[in-house]
Amino acid sequence: MGWPLLGRAIGWSKGLGWPVSRETRVTAHLGSTDVAGGRVQERNDVSRETAPAWTVGEGVSRETNADVRTELVATIPDAGDDTPLAQTLAEDARRRIVLAGRRLPPPPATRILTVANQKGGVGKTTTAVNVAAALAQSGLTVLVIDLDPQGNASTALGIEHYSEVPSVYDVIVDGKALAEVVVPCPTVEGLSCAPATIDLAGAEIELVSMVAREMRLRRALADYLAATAVDYVLIDCPPSLGLLTINAFVAAPEVFIPIQCEYYALEGLSQLLKNIELIRGHLNPGLHVSTILLTMYDGRTRLSSQVADEVRSHFPDQVLRTTVPRSVRVSEAPSFGETVMTYDPTSSGALSYLEAAGELADRGAAMSIPAERASAR
Repeated sequence: MGWPLLGRAIGWSKGLGWPVSRETRVTAHLGSTDVAGGRVQERNDVSRETAPAWTVGEGVSRETNADVRTELVATIPDAGDDTPLAQTLAEDARRRIVLAGRRLPPPPATRILTVANQKGGVGKTTTAVNVAAALAQSGLTVLVIDLDPQGNASTALGIEHYSEVPSVYDVIVDGKALAEVVVPCPTVEGLSCAPATIDLAGAEIELVSMVAREMRLRRALADYLAATAVDYVLIDCPPSLGLLTINAFVAAPEVFIPIQCEYYALEGLSQLLKNIELIRGHLNPGLHVSTILLTMYDGRTRLSSQVADEVRSHFPDQVLRTTVPRSVRVSEAPSFGETVMTYDPTSSGALSYLEAAGELADRGAAMSIPAERASAR
């Protein structure tokens, strides 16, 4: 049940101004800002249904070349150091112009990334679905495999995942073809999802007695990719190192780690790296950490900066330049069965994920792919 329905059911929507339907929902799209006299007034008068995706101003589209974008960026005035809100607004406007409508380069062969972190609450699912949506919106073909029994990635992509729905459970345990469970995302063209159901919670036990239990997802994915052209596959893992996560590590050569900018996340990272090393030594020699994204970054705190500096010093080549800030819009989006890329594409969270997807794609386009993977594409 989404939040709007919940609010209506318990009578909060009227008293608290809670959104009661998709038609009446209004985004915090900045219509005007008045900073005169030290007061800031935002006009939230643009509905999501009437605002086009990636609304960044006249003249910005997929066809707009780099020179025109540079000229548009140059027209945005600089804000003084004494107006941090104006600085933020100006910076976001520049990012929208640079990022909106850009087509990302495809990789030379399908990239398969396992989005994993053994610590919960660091933004694994949020990162997986929003980066996937950003890649798809930029012209690439993306598959998300939801391997978490909670099914949060399926929820965020608007995919039904009640127990009777064909799911990843049927693929891993019963041997069903992956193509039979993959469903297109209703809000993003080019994005598909293999949903998870609560049945996956029992898969850990059922897999114990099976032959080649660690290889089942890898074989199913290989069969799927042999018949279907996909640029990116992102596998969303549960926050534990069970057989489901091991299947994900064996199926993918790359690990994508979201890290929350807090101290506990650093402790979880060290344990995760040890487990990756074990799997590389026994099950998947090509497994490596290729991408790290810093999430829930709060530039107002010294702790976030210290954690970011620490991670960058240890993984200078893996950490993306982009950091994802804490954002209410990012948290709200799943309650409407959407990613933030369609729920509020002009928000700072959406811009950050689009920027991160751009970095990921640019790195992927420059990668050399092993011969056996290139021939399979």
